[in-house]
Formats: sequence, structure tokens, C-alpha cells
Amino acid sequence: MKKKIELLAPAGDWERLEMAVAYGADAVYLAGTTFGMRSFAGNFSPEEMKKAVAFCRAHGVDAHVTCNTMPRNDEVARLPQWLELLEEAGVTAVILADVGVLGLAKKYAPNVKIHISTQASIVNYQAATAWHELGADRVILARELNLGEIAEIRAKTPKSLEIETFAHGAMCVSYSGRCLLSNYMTGRDSNRGACAQPCRYQFSLMEEKRPGEYFDVYEDEKGTYIMNSRDMCMIDHIPDLIAAGVDSLKIEGRAKSAYYAAIVTGAYRHCIDDVLAGRPLNLTWRDEVEKVSHRHYSTGFFYGQPGQYTDNARYIRDWQVVGVVEDCDETGLATVSLRNKFAAGDEIELVGPDVLPVLFNAPMMEDMEGFPLREPRHPQMKFKIQLPCPAPRLSFLRACRENS
Repeated sequence: MKKKIELLAPAGDWERLEMAVAYGADAVYLAGTTFGMRSFAGNFSPEEMKKAVAFCRAHGVDAHVTCNTMPRNDEVARLPQWLELLEEAGVTAVILADVGVLGLAKKYAPNVKIHISTQASIVNYQAATAWHELGADRVILARELNLGEIAEIRAKTPKSLEIETFAHGAMCVSYSGRCLLSNYMTGRDSNRGACAQPCRYQFSLMEEKRPGEYFDVYEDEKGTYIMNSRDMCMIDHIPDLIAAGVDSLKIEGRAKSAYYAAIVTGAYRHCIDDVLAGRPLNLTWRDEVEKVSHRHYSTGFFYGQPGQYTDNARYIRDWQVVGVVEDCDETGLATVSLRNKFAAGDEIELVGPDVLPVLFNAPMMEDMEGFPLREPRHPQMKFKIQLPCPAPRLSFLRACRENS
């Protein structure tokens, strides 16, 4: 049995929170409507935050709340009230990047652990130790480190300091997200949760004395992607992350779909469990990360410079959710909520928490009044369908259909 390692999943809103918990997260990270680095996620109002934390505690899951923007003077005055609410709600940890916020957290949320965000760009053991001496319980390392550097930080910092690192999700072309390109080009502040991702844009070259005359600098006919970055995926390298001394593996994606939160969390849950039990990876679970919307994968900086990927910035989207299971009896007769159209006879796949993917042809269905139904048509409508096996609530029905 190897050292236990935490799986930390994103929870951008209530639906994504439920999915992350149902699919096996040890902890989730979420945000209020201010002070978080993903202002376009659904996020949680003060009352919703209390309910979310209570939900997590009832399921034995830790709740980490992001407070990792770089607040300006007018925002600092609002922080004490927010931190007091987090203390009252019983959150496990607050994620922050600003030393002033740390001071306020110690004063107004003394029973909440302090985690230092990747926004602090911690790349050496001295910085990690200094944050610990200021009161940090955990540091979330910069994504630009390799495994050797992480192992050295682990060896040269107090054992009471936990180390977290991103293991999956989008990478930023800028250094640990410290970027002003979005501010400059769109007026949306990337360091206050509103990044417009202009690094994904298609760029051309224009010479100063020839305004309006564009010269292609391209890898394909649509232009170039000179600041493009691939997504990170370390699911095949969990033993290396454990060996480096990492305490928590983090999945990026608070602004991504509930389906993404569920499927990626479930894939890492099963693969981590396989590693800890000394079993080979179940490749069916491992391949689930290929069935969510993602850019081409890489292993980030863990094994050295990843190199620049300039082919395109498009997402790979080969699967589409057609329904979500709301309840199911022991025979597999389920009530499902429609997400995208499908019809009897279509080849679809069932997958869920601890339910390996099962491919089957959709049978005739029934509406909620018991009338035969060949094709559910209205978004969110509920209907009855016979599944090939029993499936828990929040399982998915999906179809293999390219929808980039």
C-alpha cells in the first residue's frame, strides 16, 4: 500500500459539485461570486456556499474555497466579512495568493487551513518554507516545475507542509497564469478571474508601414497559434507524482462542464486506487479522459520542457451527453433527463460512478405518463428507459458524435 494521495476536483457550481463528489473526489475546490480566479464559472452565493460546504461534510469530502485573486484597495475592505462566512460555514481551507489576504485569513478565519495558490508562482523550497512560516498549511506549486524540482522541494521543506500540484487540465502560456495579455487586448483582467484567453486566438503578422495588409505566419490555412498550449494529462504517471512527494493531485476545470468534472474525476479516482493497491491501471477507466472535451494532451513540464504546439487550438469533442440518470431501480429501469437528442435504435453508452462504460442500442422509451416514446425532444424532459444494467443517480448516457 503506497502513501495516500488526495484527489482534488473542480466544483464550479452545484451540479459540478455533486458530480465531483459522486465520482470520487476526496476534496473539491469552489469559489464565491468574488475573489476567485474563474469569474465565469457558476460559483456560489453566501447561502449556497454554506449549503455546499454542509453537503461536502456530509459526504466526507473536504471543501477548499478559492480567494486567490490579487485584490485592489476597494476589494480588501470586503474580505473580512467573506472570510468570516467561510469560518462560519466550516470550510476546510482557503486558497490564496496574496500575503495581505493571508494576514486577514489568520485573523478572520483562524480555524480554516491556508493553501497558497499556484498564482504565487512557488518554484523553490525557500519560497515554500517562507509561506509555511507565515502560516500556510499547503503550497500549490507552479506548473512550470519538473518532477526532480518537486522532489527537492519536498525534501527541503518541513514535513508538516503539504504539497499540491495540478495533474490534469488546461495550461496557461504565461507563467503560472500571471498574464496581462487579456487585460491589454480585451480589458478583462486575467488576474481577477476574467481571462479572455487571447493566447488561443489565431494571429497574423502586419507590417507597420502597410496597415491592413496581413501576412500569414501559419501552420494551417486558418493562421497561426504561436501562443497555444496543450492540456495537461498525468493519469499515466501517478506513481511518479507520488514518488516526488506530492500530497494532492488537482484537476483544473471549474469553468468546464459537469460532465467533465464527473468523468475526469472518476478516471483519476479509479487509476489512483489501482496504483495504491498495486494493480495495473484499468485501461477502460484510464481512457475516460479521452472522452471529454479537451485539447491535445501533454505531460506539462513534469518531464522537462513540453515544447510548443502550433497545429491548432481546437478542442477534441468526440462524445456528447444525451441524458443524465435521475433514478434507477434494481432492474435497470431508469428515469433520465434529456440533454441532447437521440432516438430508439441509436448506439449510446452508459457510464457512471463505478459503472464501467456499456455500449448498447437505445430501446423504445416511455414518457412520464407511460406512453411509448421513440425520440425525446425537449431539453431537460424526463423519460423512462431500460438500461443494460442498474446505474446510480448522475450516471450519463452519451453518444459518440463529433461535435467540435
